[in-house]
Amino acid sequence: MPSPADRASDSPASSARARVVITGLGSVSGLGLGAAALWDGLCAGRTAIGPITALDASGFRSQLAAQVPELAVKDFVPKHYRKATKVMARDIELAVVAAKLAVDDAGLVTRGSDLSASEESAGASMTYRPSRMGCNIGAGLIAADSQEMATAMATSTEGDGGEKFSLSRWGEVGMDNLTPLWLLKYLPNMLACYVTIIHGAEGPSNTITCSEASGLLTVGESMRIIERGAADLCFAGSAESKLNPMGMLRLDLVGRLAHVGPEADPAGVVRPFDPDSPGGILGEGGGIVVLENAETARARGAKVYAEVVGFGGGQSDAFYRLQPGEDFDEGFAAAIENALNDAGIGPEQVSVIVPQGSGVPGMDRAELGALRAVFGERLESVPMVTIQPSVGNCVAGAGGLQVVAAALAIKHQRLPARIHAGKPAAGVQAGASCARDARVEYALLTSGSLGGQNAAVVLKSC
Repeated sequence: MPSPADRASDSPASSARARVVITGLGSVSGLGLGAAALWDGLCAGRTAIGPITALDASGFRSQLAAQVPELAVKDFVPKHYRKATKVMARDIELAVVAAKLAVDDAGLVTRGSDLSASEESAGASMTYRPSRMGCNIGAGLIAADSQEMATAMATSTEGDGGEKFSLSRWGEVGMDNLTPLWLLKYLPNMLACYVTIIHGAEGPSNTITCSEASGLLTVGESMRIIERGAADLCFAGSAESKLNPMGMLRLDLVGRLAHVGPEADPAGVVRPFDPDSPGGILGEGGGIVVLENAETARARGAKVYAEVVGFGGGQSDAFYRLQPGEDFDEGFAAAIENALNDAGIGPEQVSVIVPQGSGVPGMDRAELGALRAVFGERLESVPMVTIQPSVGNCVAGAGGLQVVAAALAIKHQRLPARIHAGKPAAGVQAGASCARDARVEYALLTSGSLGGQNAAVVLKSC
């Protein structure tokens, strides 16, 4: 049987809408590295939230986070590429690791595969031609390393005591104390850049910086690319770490974080859809998935987790500030309706909802109102998979993790446990529960964002 690389041309073979399936999962979160670690943690009802150790958080009002366990990114790139890891910011590392895990899970051979001598001598080649591989990754605004900046800025002062920062001194000598490749560590597009270079994806590529909605938006973008025949495979997903002074401060100032000390109960803070929830907790991580044309995936004998059958977007006012008398956010509801219409199904066919469910009352109210507007009374009979009590709010990385969790729920026909120490609003299945087997045919994933972008994706069992 010819390989997908041999079968696929550089131009669309047909104008028909291609089916898109998920064949590889890669995740990095506080629960560990790999999709299995995420799934096991969710099913066991574990939380990765705990006191912050990555930096001194004593001066912050929120002192808990879900931190990724120690990792060495050099172990996830080809040997000849390890020097490049020295200029990877934390966000880039998370994306590179997740992408490699997804490639391995999908059983792909890419430019980033370290082939053995016997494999090379046997003429092993990439599963797909570079021109038929795309990449769309969601990213955040990467904060510069505080120590790097402080060291350079310390050389840019004037006055007898060096107490005044000088822009002219910064231009004359300060900037010279930054590494020559400094900027390449902090551009949001570098997540997709490194993944495409390492794995040889030379097809359509994009970076989406729409905060929490980024991950689901990349799935929709990748779905459309494959549907129209511009690629046979796409990396999709997102990653981010705001576990740094600038990131934490920004999220706190916009009301995203609960004000809790290190002694707080890690499992008791994040309470999705609870009007009395104190707020969210920061997480770091992300998920990258391999999307493939169903035909070429079948030709190479790939395993399939789920099919991507629907995508929708919508725009809202930033910060989800619902006005008195407003019950739901129209932009959020539009995204959900668009995704269901794209999938050709109605709300009555949805088996499970994987929401953003951040525990931030204002955001949850907008999301829950949108779901109620679309589902009506049926919403109370649809179980939810809420992951933020376990992995925190990974911001741009959140959507990628939602996709991984939903794909695994479909694959295993099982709903993971839910952590909830409060009381969710009436008419929504978001309270504490144990893992259980369930029929999962259609999964609806929803997410909003700080800037008002909304996204929804529908996955289907195969």
